[in-house]
Amino acid sequence: MTSTVGKYIILIGVALVLVGLMVYFFGDKLNWLGQLPGDVRIEGKNGGGFYFPIVTCLVVSLLLNLIIVLIRRFFGP
Repeated sequence: MTSTVGKYIILIGVALVLVGLMVYFFGDKLNWLGQLPGDVRIEGKNGGGFYFPIVTCLVVSLLLNLIIVLIRRFFGP
């Protein structure tokens, strides 16, 4: 059990490093994230507003699911 937990911790660490490198090197090119068509943005007249990135959440969820399925397929039991 301990070696399995260790593998998952290492895998999470590698994933965090890769995401960090992507944000560091391509952060200015990721400005589309959160501004997809279908994201709800309501701005009030007095400066207030509401923003809910529903389509961005769906895209990120699909990508994370794909990554998890691939990891399980290659590193699973």
